[in-house]
Amino acid sequence: MKETLHNLKEVYKYGRKYKKNLIIFTIMSISFIILNIISPIIAAKQLVYLTDSLYQELLLASLFILGINFIAAINRWILRRNTQVFFRGTTKNIQLDAAKEILKIEIRDIDKSTSGTFIQRIGNDTDEMSKIFTRGMGYLTNILTDVGIFVAIFVINKIVFIYYFLGSLLLTLIHLCKVRKVNEEDKKYRTRREKTSGLLGELVRGIRDIKMLHAKDSFIEEVENNIDALTQSQFAMRNKEMDYDTFASFCSGFIRFGLVILLIVLLSNDSITIATAIILYNYRTRVLNNLIEHTGNLMTEVKGFNLSCNRVFALLGEEEFHKETFGKKHIDKMKGDFEFKDVYFSYEENQVLKGLSFKIKTNETVAFVGKNGVGKTTIFSLLCKLYSVDQGDILLDGISIKDLDEYSIRNNITIISQNPYIFNMSIKDNLRLVKEELTEKEMLEACKMACLHDFIESLPEKYDTIVGEGGVTLSGGQRQRLAIARAFVQKTKIILFDEATSALDNDTQHSIQQAINNMKDNYTILIIAHRLSTIVNADKIMLVEDGQITATGTHKTLLSKNKAYKKLYENELLK
Repeated sequence: MKETLHNLKEVYKYGRKYKKNLIIFTIMSISFIILNIISPIIAAKQLVYLTDSLYQELLLASLFILGINFIAAINRWILRRNTQVFFRGTTKNIQLDAAKEILKIEIRDIDKSTSGTFIQRIGNDTDEMSKIFTRGMGYLTNILTDVGIFVAIFVINKIVFIYYFLGSLLLTLIHLCKVRKVNEEDKKYRTRREKTSGLLGELVRGIRDIKMLHAKDSFIEEVENNIDALTQSQFAMRNKEMDYDTFASFCSGFIRFGLVILLIVLLSNDSITIATAIILYNYRTRVLNNLIEHTGNLMTEVKGFNLSCNRVFALLGEEEFHKETFGKKHIDKMKGDFEFKDVYFSYEENQVLKGLSFKIKTNETVAFVGKNGVGKTTIFSLLCKLYSVDQGDILLDGISIKDLDEYSIRNNITIISQNPYIFNMSIKDNLRLVKEELTEKEMLEACKMACLHDFIESLPEKYDTIVGEGGVTLSGGQRQRLAIARAFVQKTKIILFDEATSALDNDTQHSIQQAINNMKDNYTILIIAHRLSTIVNADKIMLVEDGQITATGTHKTLLSKNKAYKKLYENELLK
């Protein structure tokens, strides 16, 4: 109960804006309960009047019931209308907050999780959380209505009331056991569903690679294994439900049989009339079925609500997923110089950088070269603070990256990766993501610099063309050029090119290289390149080996004085 009250309080914060609708909903629910308590009492009177041939009284009671039904219909309409407003508004606010918090999670934790973990929680679990105020309240309303039946039974005959009460108590205890056991299985089921959802997401996103790798059979086998495991988990949960429901059904049958015996005894002793016995017997479904069912549903709802709250609050908090932390110092526009000071960094147990130190001055164009896996991309990730250093420090404009706020870092550095993610929007909207007030002139200039404008103009919808999830309708080179155009739109002081021209043909690569050359002396530009021919004009080149900078100089200097660099260059010429 304590956990439920705490979670209700936390969820209500997201629906506070719709307080008026919740108040109306609560008032209508209370009036609905009152109407439903009155109805069975009047209905009992109808049966008495009918058996006693009191037709005038029967007509008046029937008119009263008709009025109650009319009021109840209007009440139900108002109730549902306000329910939808509160439910949808609360769900939206929870989902938005969850989405914001996901974007704050450290990349280390993102790497360890599947996309299904976040999709299920931000979708299904947030939905379940807000339903407690609507569906849960509905069950509570039904329970209180059924309690009204108990009141009517108590008024009619106290012995039968005690019998019904004990029978209901037994069935309620059975349902409590069921809810506890089912909840344990539900936790396992939701974890399995997250994994399966993530795998199915990969099936859709990686469909081209699956086809080209001729891996359909093996991937489908993996999907089948996961779906089987999910199905077995669901079966385990449903089997628990069925076992307890079957046992409860047997108990209910014996209770009904005992009720008949009790009524016979009371009739034999002239303690009740036949009409009263019929009324009491007709209440059996409302008392032994509806009340228990509604109570069980409410308990299930509360358990599911608490489970969903725990899963979503794990996203909002920091116990399961660590959040990015930033400092408070602010730089609106960076000068663009920075320094790595004795930086160490590891991915789990794999140490990538080992005491890395170097300085880069404002407006320098610097290239990083070396074999795969030596830490080049990691340098860029640390500079953008996608990861935090294990030891050492990174200084931006002389200020520790640990002390700078998010805006100072992310709004002054742009990274263009080898495989940029293009969103399922129009080309124009993909560019506006980094600058909402993007002008037509700025958009055209950026795309011309990225050698993309002519291609866009050849499309039927031009800049309004939807490019599909991940930019699927574009070629690899076109996706990279769109990402480069996106960086040109952002106009940050520091621009990082992580193999950004690797998927371009020679002509386009030459054009992009020219665009980069045009930016020299105005931006601090860092380039990771396997094609050494693309960075021969860099102000300096840094050779990265085993997590450290082992040589620094111009292309000519390194070519003449460094054997490792010379070997890299000669190997490229042989390709």
